[in-house]
Amino acid sequence: MTYAITQTCCSDATCVAVCPVNCIHPTPEERAFGSTEMLHIDPKTCIDCGACADACPVDAIFPVDRLPAAQRAYADINAAYYEDAEREPAPEGPNFHAWGEPSFPRVLPADFARLRVAVVGTGPAGMYAVQDLLLHTSAEVTLIDRLPVAGGLVRYGVAPDHPATKKVGDTFARFHAHPRVRMHLGLDVGTDVTHEEIAAHHDAVVYAVGAAADRNLAIPGEELPGSVSASAFVAWYNAHPDAVRDPVDLSAERVVVVGNGNVALDVARILLADPETLARTDIADHALAALRASEVREVVLLGRRGPEDAAYTRSELLALRQVPGVDLVVDDHDPRTAPAIEAAAARDKAAVLQGVARARPALDAPPEPGRRIVLRFHCTPVEVLGDDRVEAVRVAAGQSGRGGEADGGADEGTIRAGALLRAIGYRGLPVAGLPFDEATGTVPHEGGRVAGEPGTYVVGWIKRGPSGGIGANRTCAAETVSTLLADAVAGALPAPKHPAKNFRRLAKRRNRKVVDARGLAAIERAEATRGHLEGRPRVKLATVEELVATARSGRPGLLR
Repeated sequence: MTYAITQTCCSDATCVAVCPVNCIHPTPEERAFGSTEMLHIDPKTCIDCGACADACPVDAIFPVDRLPAAQRAYADINAAYYEDAEREPAPEGPNFHAWGEPSFPRVLPADFARLRVAVVGTGPAGMYAVQDLLLHTSAEVTLIDRLPVAGGLVRYGVAPDHPATKKVGDTFARFHAHPRVRMHLGLDVGTDVTHEEIAAHHDAVVYAVGAAADRNLAIPGEELPGSVSASAFVAWYNAHPDAVRDPVDLSAERVVVVGNGNVALDVARILLADPETLARTDIADHALAALRASEVREVVLLGRRGPEDAAYTRSELLALRQVPGVDLVVDDHDPRTAPAIEAAAARDKAAVLQGVARARPALDAPPEPGRRIVLRFHCTPVEVLGDDRVEAVRVAAGQSGRGGEADGGADEGTIRAGALLRAIGYRGLPVAGLPFDEATGTVPHEGGRVAGEPGTYVVGWIKRGPSGGIGANRTCAAETVSTLLADAVAGALPAPKHPAKNFRRLAKRRNRKVVDARGLAAIERAEATRGHLEGRPRVKLATVEELVATARSGRPGLLR
């Protein structure tokens, strides 16, 4: 029986490396790797060895005959990927797989002096770079993060009801206590230390700081209370220290979410999920309390384009169909929507909506009984209405196709709603001491090398913009580390002006609350202990003060 890759695929290609018959595609060497939603197993080539399932860092691979009902569609999704593909003929001889010549692209000569590299950011992008440096070279790594806990996007961006996806963090955590790693958490570059000071103590500096800013709608009324960014909402329910801990107002029966990417779907799903189900996850305590008291019964997702061009992945849309007690409805207000769904081929994401109920709900009136998510395509907000807070959203016809051609922008009336969440994308922020491209929200670079800054590199969203999931950072980091090592061999890295121990002294002098690897381990123990007492994977510490105090105490039983 063949295996199938399912919803939580992180696309980091660990499974590709261990497959003996080359049945998992696209591989990192193939053009589609960077843009594919997930990886796929060819059912006609798979030999049922299970090596991929053993290697998967997020438990996304299962035998087809053991798929739960909610994931059986993935057997067809994996098979559909290969319907029109040409399979390579099986090689002659005893080997199942025709391996290429050995390649060791990210290594240094054996007699090369040990490098000292600082990595700013502990999310997936930064940790893939750290992994490459530690596994392929003898480099010493200084890990820096402005928050007093590691994890980045894995800890604060992945939805709490996706625990398998969070398991990729275990892969990165094994490097936190590596003997060649020194950790400085809670150290803010630009406030506590400067880029120039970091560079003066290291051969190279790699920035993996992501894209922390939100994109605005730029429409009247957007600043009203009740209008918030989806990223702020995600940070709130994930216990990010920067998030406002005051209860979010969920007293409205209907919420409008602008956008139809994966974040928009996460937000809609969390708003309507059963709080008792969420109570078994690592969701923030304050968010769980607010969701238990929530009055929200309907979430309307607005997408400017049609279902064939939606930004979400097929796997996340499938997950939306499986939320217990929540109906999924396609708003049939636009004549282009139904034909696009019915004409979709099996491999198209719009095909997931085949069989989903279509209706024209009265969005200018209170929601009907029940709980539902409404997908409204070809629709864009033009004004947020209300006196003291959000009361309604005026909408107009959206766009047609990816080219963005306007289709008249005809007024389509108003949607009565008590809250508006913006989920239209992220944008990078300038990094103190580095050049910045305002148009793209990225740091200008060549293969990861920052323009005009020898010894300085970027990786992740600050390098390529806010695109690609967790696994995309692996190939992104590989490129940057390859560039860094090539510069090292070419003698292009500036020599450090100070020894490594001087930076540790500098960090402690500038910020007495810096957390090291031992402190991080204490935080992990405390959160896991609290989680065990409540039947949850962990109970997160939600403030900087709690995190720092726990790191200093080292007591695993620290209470709230």
